[in-house]
Amino acid sequence: MSDADGSAAGDGRPAPAAPQEAPAPEGEVARLLAHADDNLILSQRLGEWISNAPELEIDIALANIALDHLGVARALYTCAAELEGAGRAEDDLAMFRSEREFTNALLVEQPNGDFACTMIRQLLFDAYQSELWDDLSKSGGEAAGIAAKALKEASYHLRFSSRWVIRLGDGTEESRQRAQTALDELWLYTGELFEGDAARYRGAWGAVVEGVLAEATLEIPAGAHQHTGGRSGFHTEHLGHLLAEMQWVQRSYPGLKW
Repeated sequence: MSDADGSAAGDGRPAPAAPQEAPAPEGEVARLLAHADDNLILSQRLGEWISNAPELEIDIALANIALDHLGVARALYTCAAELEGAGRAEDDLAMFRSEREFTNALLVEQPNGDFACTMIRQLLFDAYQSELWDDLSKSGGEAAGIAAKALKEASYHLRFSSRWVIRLGDGTEESRQRAQTALDELWLYTGELFEGDAARYRGAWGAVVEGVLAEATLEIPAGAHQHTGGRSGFHTEHLGHLLAEMQWVQRSYPGLKW
């Protein structure tokens, strides 16, 4: 609360200025940031499995996949920062933007849930990224080199998640029920992946996902409402909690050097 002259109430000091958000990025910078945000947030989610996975081998695999996504995020943030030319670096984009400034898809910010839930989320997103990186690697754009490397990693990610979804869906009664419940919940966030120019990936994505789900004896939810908003900065409550945990060191000690 401030006095009429703008000083903080009672102590005569100037009132602190309200924090200002950077102007919303546009064009290629915005697209690079959206893809970077997808990978950063998913990396953070997968990192939550470290020391908590059902088996040591799975623990290591999920940690490596998380690192793959983190590496892609870093490369895309650096590329976006250079293209933007506003003096920001990858840490500024990852650690000093607010929830409303992130434009990741809602799917990647959803909680891990149980192992079946994580594998269903990974399948849905891995199939999308495989199409995305294949397309961007041939585009000749700013991210072509990053996409070419990411495509190799995404191919492994998709094999990993596909095999686990098939094992869970075509396994025990309980594993199938858990996988089907996860699919019913997460399918609601898939439509957002194909908004705008990304609509051209839906056909190939659908063929891959439907093939895996058929082998896993899982049923695609019919006529499900689709949640959207992440690409415009409107998120579920889960992202705010994730960012608070991820960003607190940098925000508490800005410019900290290790």
